[in-house]
Amino acid sequence: MTDGLTSKDGALTQTWQLKAVRALAHLLALCAVSLVLFITLAPAQAQTIQVASVTPMPVPADLLAVRQQPAIGPTVVPLAPGEQALTPALLSNYVARQQQLRSVNVDSIGPQAPLNTDVLLGYIARGPFGTNSAISAIADVASAKVTAEPALNSSALADYIQHGYQPLEQRLAHANAERDCLAQAIYHEARGESAAGQLAVANVIVNRARSAKFPSTLCGVIYQNADKGFHRCQFTFACDGRTDAPAERRAWARSAELAQTVYAEFATGEAVGAIPRSALYYHTTNVRPNWANTYNAVAQIGSHIFYAPN
Repeated sequence: MTDGLTSKDGALTQTWQLKAVRALAHLLALCAVSLVLFITLAPAQAQTIQVASVTPMPVPADLLAVRQQPAIGPTVVPLAPGEQALTPALLSNYVARQQQLRSVNVDSIGPQAPLNTDVLLGYIARGPFGTNSAISAIADVASAKVTAEPALNSSALADYIQHGYQPLEQRLAHANAERDCLAQAIYHEARGESAAGQLAVANVIVNRARSAKFPSTLCGVIYQNADKGFHRCQFTFACDGRTDAPAERRAWARSAELAQTVYAEFATGEAVGAIPRSALYYHTTNVRPNWANTYNAVAQIGSHIFYAPN
């Protein structure tokens, strides 16, 4: 009996101890969870950090000088006329000026005063001849001397407008055609010659246009009688029935460049200077035409001999 009670009491004691251990484990776990929540949710205490005062180093003098320079460089160059920046004020002023100019009703001005000496002199005084299209269109006006009774008067101007005036577009077209005719003549007549020989051939054409014996234009001189058939024209290439399209690109470029220079001299009245102004004829050295005996030979350049009338 005694041994049975003792075993029973021991079992009860062991059971109580196990329960105590489990309760303590739960308590410890609960404390751990509480500690974690406390650390996580508890507000952190602010700490004051003392920052040491820092004094910047002085900027070197050469670096300071560079920083003070303008962005466009060490020297400010004044803007030239027309290079100013397009500011709103400048644009507004331009628009206002254009509106003012366009507000003038030319139809309401009424009949104009007759064209007299005072009006013409007023035109001339308004600006240089190069930009005054109304005056630059009048032949030789730039060289005319202003006197008490100038030759430039209302009758002369009206006659010029009636018989000789050409709009700018027509004058440009005429100049381009003249240069092309001269280039064709230089190319077909003397493309194998030296620069001096080509210039001499062009000089004969200019001399003819300036004389009273031939047409007054370069194209007129070059293609004179070309419509009358072979052996009737002045230059063979103009009436030989072959195409005038240049086949040698470099030779044509040289001819066109020379034609541009010679035409400028012809249009301004300058002397070409390759041969005398009296020279109006030439032929190659491999022929001897009958008319050569009636003229004076004035020069021989390359394979061409140049003649002037007696």
